[in-house]
Amino acid sequence: MEVKTASFEKQSKKKSLTVSGAEAVIKCLLEEGVDTIYGYPGGAIMPVYDELYKYQKEIHHVLTRHEQGATHAAQGYARVSGKVGVAVATSGPGATNLVTGIADAQIDSTPMVCITGQVGSHLLGSDAFQETDIVGISTPVTKWNYQITNAEEIPEVMAKAFYIARSGRPGPVLIDITKDAQFASLEFSYKKCSGIRSYQAIPELNLLEVQRAAEVINNAKKPMIVWGQGVILGGAEDLFKQVVEKSGIPAAWTILGLSALPTDHPLNVGMVGMHGNYAPNMLTNECDVLIAIGMRFDDRVTGNLEKYAKQAKIIHFEIDPAEINKNVHADYPVLGDVKESLKALLELLEPYSHKEWHQKFKDMYKTEYQKVIQGNLDVNKKDLGMAEVIQEVNIQSKGDAIIVSDVGQHQMAACRYAKFNQSRSNVTSGGLGTMGFALPAAIGAKMAKPERDVVAVIGDGGYQMTIQELGTIFQTKVPVKIVLLNNGFLGMVRQWQQMFFDRRYASTTMVNPDFITIAKGYHIKANQVTERSQLESAVKEMMQSDEAYFLEVKVEQEENVFPMIPTGASVSEILLE
Repeated sequence: MEVKTASFEKQSKKKSLTVSGAEAVIKCLLEEGVDTIYGYPGGAIMPVYDELYKYQKEIHHVLTRHEQGATHAAQGYARVSGKVGVAVATSGPGATNLVTGIADAQIDSTPMVCITGQVGSHLLGSDAFQETDIVGISTPVTKWNYQITNAEEIPEVMAKAFYIARSGRPGPVLIDITKDAQFASLEFSYKKCSGIRSYQAIPELNLLEVQRAAEVINNAKKPMIVWGQGVILGGAEDLFKQVVEKSGIPAAWTILGLSALPTDHPLNVGMVGMHGNYAPNMLTNECDVLIAIGMRFDDRVTGNLEKYAKQAKIIHFEIDPAEINKNVHADYPVLGDVKESLKALLELLEPYSHKEWHQKFKDMYKTEYQKVIQGNLDVNKKDLGMAEVIQEVNIQSKGDAIIVSDVGQHQMAACRYAKFNQSRSNVTSGGLGTMGFALPAAIGAKMAKPERDVVAVIGDGGYQMTIQELGTIFQTKVPVKIVLLNNGFLGMVRQWQQMFFDRRYASTTMVNPDFITIAKGYHIKANQVTERSQLESAVKEMMQSDEAYFLEVKVEQEENVFPMIPTGASVSEILLE
C-alpha cells in the first residue's frame, strides 16, 4: 500500500539540524513518545543501533533472544498500555523472524511499528547476503509497509507509520530502511501526521443509523450483546458499561473483549464461542436482537454460519467497513468510532431490566455449573485441574492481575476462569492463535504497567517455543510471574484426537525437560507443584515475590476443556461433556 498525500500538524519552530538517517530514526521515535523498544541487532540495522547507543537514557532497548520475541513483547506492551509497540530487527532472517508476530498483531488489531534494516539500495534484487524482500513478504499481514531508500524520507514516512498504526482500527506497520539511507545525511525536522487523504481512519457516524438501532433495541424482548476488543481499543469501557446497565441487556464477550466489563458484573453472562459458556452460546440462537459491538464475527464465535442467529435482527457497531456483512449480514450496521457511537446510543436507550430473559441465562449457568464448572473446581478429584490453578491466582491477586495466556487448553481455562476488575487485563493471541506468544508478551505487558502483577499462563508446548526469552527476563530483571500448566501433552490437539480421531495421539505426547533446572539456570526463582495441598502456598509465594518467578504445576494429563462446539456445528449444538 502506498500512501500518496498526507496532511500534518503544524511544525513547532525549531532550527534545522543535520543528522544521519540512523539518528533521524531515533529522533522520530522520541517525537512519537516512544520510551521502550524491543529488538535484535544485525548488520543491516547496525547504524540505527549505533545511534541508539547515544540515546540510552531516553529510550530503553530490550534485547530479546529472538526477533519473534521482540514482536510479541511489543504486542504485550501495546495491548496493556494502549500505545504503539515498537520492534526492531536486521534484514533477511531477522526481518522474516518478525512475520509471525506481525501477522498476530494484524488479526488482533494491535498497534505496532516494526523497523527493519535492509541491504544497500544498490544491492536490492541481487540476492545479497541477508537480503529478503520483507516488504513483499509482509504486505498481506501489515496495515501498511514501506521501504525507505532515501534518508530524506525518514521523518515523513515514520510519522505516517505511527499515525496509521494507531488510528482507526489499529494494526502493524513495517518500515524497511536500506543501509545507505541510514548512513546518509538529512536536514531533520518532524511533523506528526494527523491525516492521510487516501485513508479514512474513522468513518463519519450517521446518527440516523444509531437512531434506528436504538429503536430496535428498545422494542426487543430478548436482546443480547456480544462485545469484542473494539470496546477496549476505542477506550469506551465506561460508556459501554452505562449502555449495558441502562438497557439491562445480557452481555457476552469474545476472548479479546474480556476485561472491558468486570467479570463479576451481574450483566456479564460470559464467553461466546467454541469453548465459551453454555448460556450465551445457546441463547444466541434464541435472542430476537443481537447487538455486536467491536467484534468481527470470527468463525470460532459463530460456529456454522448457516445456523447462526438466523432468528435475530443483527445490529453491528464497527469501525472497519470491511467487517460489515463479511461473515454475518447486519440488518442495522452502525459505522463509526465506538466511543462516539455508544455515547449517541446511550441517550436514546430506554431503561429496561429484561428479568425473565435474564433468568434463562441464570438457569443455563446452573446447568453448566453442575455439568462442567463444579467438576473443574472439584478439590476431591485425584489430579489437579487447570481451573483450580486459575482460581488460586484469582484469590491471591484479588482479580487485579494482568493475565497473559498462550494458546491451547490452558488459554481457554484462563479465559473462562480468570477474574478481572479492570480493563486491558487479558492479553492473549486471539485470531492467529500463536503458540509461544505468552512469555515474551508478558515481558512487554509488565514493562508497560510495572505497578501491576503480570502472570503468564502457559502450556508445556507453547512455553518451549519461546523459552529462550527467559534470558530476556534474566537480563532485564523484569518481575513477571510464569505459571506453567504441565500436562505432558499438546493438550488441545490431544483433546481433538481423543474426541474425533479415536484416541490416536499422533505426535502430541511431550517428553519434557526439567523446567525447574532451566529456570534456575537463568537465575529465576522456581517452584513445582505436584499435589493439591501445595498449590495455595506456592501461588501465594509467587504472587508475593518481588522478582521474576517460575511455577510449574503438574495438572491432569487428559483433562478436556468443555463446553465445546465441534467444528462445523451450530452454537446451539454445544457439548457439555
